[in-house]
Order: sequence, then C-alpha cells, then structure tokens
Amino acid sequence: MDAMRHEADTGTQSAQALAQTKLRRRKRGGVQGSHNRQLTILALPTLLWFLIFSYLPMPGLLMAFKHYKVVPGQNFFQNLFRSRWSGFDNFKFLFTTPDAKLIITNTIVYNIIFIILGATLPVLFALMISEVHSKGLQKVTQTAVFLPHFLSWVVVSFFVFAFLSDDKGFINQVIASKGGAKIPFYNSPKYWRGLLIFVSQWKGIGYGSVVYLAAITGIDQSFYEAAVIDGASKWQQIKYITIPALKTIIIIQFIMAIGRIFSSDFGLFWNIPRQSPTLVNVWQTIDTYVYQIVRGGSPSQIRMGAAAGFFQSFFGFVTIMIANRIVTKVDEDSALF
Repeated sequence: MDAMRHEADTGTQSAQALAQTKLRRRKRGGVQGSHNRQLTILALPTLLWFLIFSYLPMPGLLMAFKHYKVVPGQNFFQNLFRSRWSGFDNFKFLFTTPDAKLIITNTIVYNIIFIILGATLPVLFALMISEVHSKGLQKVTQTAVFLPHFLSWVVVSFFVFAFLSDDKGFINQVIASKGGAKIPFYNSPKYWRGLLIFVSQWKGIGYGSVVYLAAITGIDQSFYEAAVIDGASKWQQIKYITIPALKTIIIIQFIMAIGRIFSSDFGLFWNIPRQSPTLVNVWQTIDTYVYQIVRGGSPSQIRMGAAAGFFQSFFGFVTIMIANRIVTKVDEDSALF
C-alpha cells in the first residue's frame, strides 16, 4: 500500500513538474514572440524601403539588354517586356567612346586611393579620439569631425569655391595681400586630384570612424589594465590589443569598399570642380560621364544608362566575391561569409 502511495505521489510530482515546465516554456515563447514582433515592426520601414527602391525596380535591369522603345498607350513594364533583345549593344558606348580609358582609369584609381585611405584614416582618428580623456573635448571633437557628413556636396562645393575662387577666393585674397599672383584654381588641373581626395576624406572621415569608435569602446578594459601592470607602453597597447580587436571590422569595411570600385561619388566629382571644362580629365568618371549621356531622357540614352549601372553592379559584385574569397583563404573568421 505504501509503495503504491509513493508511486502515486511521485507520479503527481512528475506531472506537476511537467506542467510547470510547459508553463515556463509557454511564457518564454510568449515573451520571445512579443520580442520578435517588436523587432519586426521596428525593421518594417527599412524592409519596405528596400522592397520599394531596391527590389521592385529590379526588372529594369532587363533594359540593359533590350532595345527599349516607348510606345504610346503602354506603361513602362509593357514597353520593357515587348521591346526586342539587343544583347550587349547597349554596353558598347562605355568601351567605344574616346574617353573610355580616361573614365575607367579615373574611377578605379580614385577608388583605390579612397579604399586605402578609408581603411587607415578613420581607424587612426578613432584611436586618437579614444585616447582623449576629457569627455567634453572628446564629444566636441567627434561632433566637429562628424558634422561635414551631413552637408550636401552642393553646400560643400560653395565652401570650396569660397576658398578657391579666382576673384574673391580666400586663398587668392591672401596671396594678393602678400603681393603674389593669383592662382586660377578652376583652370589648373594639377591641383585638383589632391583637392578632390582631400575634400572626400574631410567629409567622410568622421562618419567612417563611428564603427571603429564603437568597437574600441566595447573592448574589455581589463586587457589594458593587465597590459599596464606588465609595463606595456601606449603604442604596445594599441598594437597588441586595440588593432587585433578592430581587425575583423577593418577587413569587412575593406571588402565592402572594394565592391564600389567601379562606382564613384557623383556629388564629389560633379559639384566640387563645378564641371569646369579645363578640369574634365580630372573629374570625369563613369558616373559623371553616364549622367552627361543620359540626362536627355531619350530611350537610347536610358538604355545606355541602364547598361552602365548593370556593368558597375555586376563587376562590383565580382570584386566583392574575389576579395572575400582571398580573405577566406587568409583568415576565415574575418570574411563576410
């Protein structure tokens, strides 16, 4: 009898424990479900943005391979799908134009410089900011360097013009006050490659350093404390603690930048030199050239613009895959996928 009673009590306890476990799982599932719904709602605007502006326009890629024509009474998609295929004819203008070598070379060379500087200057700036002990000075410096990112290239172009104008530019006014001859900057190509690189980095270094600053902030301070106890100098702390902690982020940013090697910042190259004909060999890139070709809006110009966009996207994807493959061979943990 006692054995039967004991078994019954044990069974009751097991049933109660099982019920409590199911209840906890149900509550946990409810909490997780609520959390997931909140995250989904939070991400919904971004998802809609990508859907509307990135995925819905994708059928337009077909325009790069079609002899697109506008037929009255038909919408865009009807015109697109009923147009005949043209193969790679729309791509020829990028390679048959007399300026093909110039625009492709400018685009790639500028981007190589931007990639190298983008992988070094923001990191150095983030390291310098992290070593500022005054929180107030640190915030002021961050804000001052981050602010140019929010300025449009049109506004920046007026700032540059205020410094470099032949007549009233600040630099020429200083030169004239010293008795020197004014420099016609907008007719002197030799100054502009360096100027474009400088303006690009001035505008982007603050934004580029944000990720690195966040990563530096997240490094366990006990590592630095142990290094100080062992007698490590500040440079040794940066070399053996900070830089290794940033390595993965630096490599990922580097890979993503390589994917844009066939694209250029249109605002920089179009607005800063003010489309000066004398400087065309300096500022002409694939993006500025395509804009000049397609801004008429005729079907043939639109076809060429679509072909140029597809060319940039395709080879950008290829370069990302190649770079990621190389990184995988060297350090698999630092690769994108």
